[in-house]
Amino acid sequence: FRPQAIHPDIGLIMPLSLNDWLSLLESRHSKAIDMGLERVSKVAGRMGLHFNCPVITVGGTNGKGSTCAMLESMLLQGGYRVCLYTSPHLLDFNERARIQGEMATDDMLCKSFEQVEAARGETSLTYFEFTTLAIMTLFAEAAPDAVILEVGLGGRLDAVNIIDPDVAIVTSVDLDHMDYLGDTREKIGVEKAGIFRTARTAICSDPSPPASLVAHAEAIGADLWLFGRDFNYSGDRQQWAYGGRAQRRASLAYPALRGANQLLNASGVLAALEALRERLPVSAQAIRQGFAVVELPGRFQVLAGRPSVVLDVAHNPHAAAHLASNLDNMGFFPETWAVFGAMRDKDIDRIIGALGERIDHWLLVDLPGPRAASAAWLAERVRAVRGEAAAARVECFPSPRAALERARARATDDDRIVVFGSFLTVADILSARAEVSPARTA
Repeated sequence: FRPQAIHPDIGLIMPLSLNDWLSLLESRHSKAIDMGLERVSKVAGRMGLHFNCPVITVGGTNGKGSTCAMLESMLLQGGYRVCLYTSPHLLDFNERARIQGEMATDDMLCKSFEQVEAARGETSLTYFEFTTLAIMTLFAEAAPDAVILEVGLGGRLDAVNIIDPDVAIVTSVDLDHMDYLGDTREKIGVEKAGIFRTARTAICSDPSPPASLVAHAEAIGADLWLFGRDFNYSGDRQQWAYGGRAQRRASLAYPALRGANQLLNASGVLAALEALRERLPVSAQAIRQGFAVVELPGRFQVLAGRPSVVLDVAHNPHAAAHLASNLDNMGFFPETWAVFGAMRDKDIDRIIGALGERIDHWLLVDLPGPRAASAAWLAERVRAVRGEAAAARVECFPSPRAALERARARATDDDRIVVFGSFLTVADILSARAEVSPARTA
């Protein structure tokens, strides 16, 4: 990194910009992912990190981002000061730290980075561990009424899990990150359930939770809320209703977030608010308004204009199956063009298989980084899964934006383009839109 300065209080050399901090952290630790709580807990202890307000931790294979966004939206509408930590980001690192609905500034983050650097001593931290501590430190100093923390990977050994949540939500359990979490839902269920705490609310929105998750919650004495037993939803095409242990909320409008699975996430959110109703009461009006205004880029996000363009960070088979269902609910389109890029360690064949015959043209893309699958390798997998009949409709491109440009040029106004896969795939499209937006508004 380039500019440096000596911290006036502790005499350590510090980067001067957020980008320089992030570049330093990316290269410092021996492993990008080094799961375990010992290192991060040690530094957090030195810093005296804690929160004086309710904390909601959200884990799960899919649905974490939507759940966090809805929680934040409703609590903000309820008049509370809310801090939200999410990962990964799409365009700017600052997206990971939101205070009162606004992204933290570079200066705010740099000051927190300096605090972690001063406290860590000889303890080596991964990029995720270091930045998680920094953002938590920033939140603690912001004196919030509520903190929402999204788990990065798994749960039990994720850096977020150094904090004891008042409510822990597991949105769904499916196969992903199997190198770290295990190769069955039962093994992964134990890792996800690691965010549950004794005598505190533990919510699972998955309609078919692994037995291991339920057993762990019962073994530690958590107050387990299961979808279908302790809370549920019902509804028609116009509105829906939530039913919990002691609370009913009727005549609810559908969340602004698109997707057939959003009511599962929404019911888990309302269960969490029901569990916290004595400490964080939220009115029916705040609930309705929160659902109406919630936003989350890249989750079945449909761009304005024709042809229709859908952006979705579906990067595992479970998410791809939900994407397929959501595409079915969009109605008829003569042809569907897919812009797809992913990491090579994902279950690519099952992702491709989940989309079935819905995709007419596969536009496969290269992504940056050593984990990324090449477009040529993805093309091989499409041909293997979909058969040689798909070969004539498979093309490779150096970037998502190049593939989208080709799709727009060839698709008719009545067609549909689906950009999906890794966060990097969707981020490249959003970044391209951001680059041209000033010119469009000028």
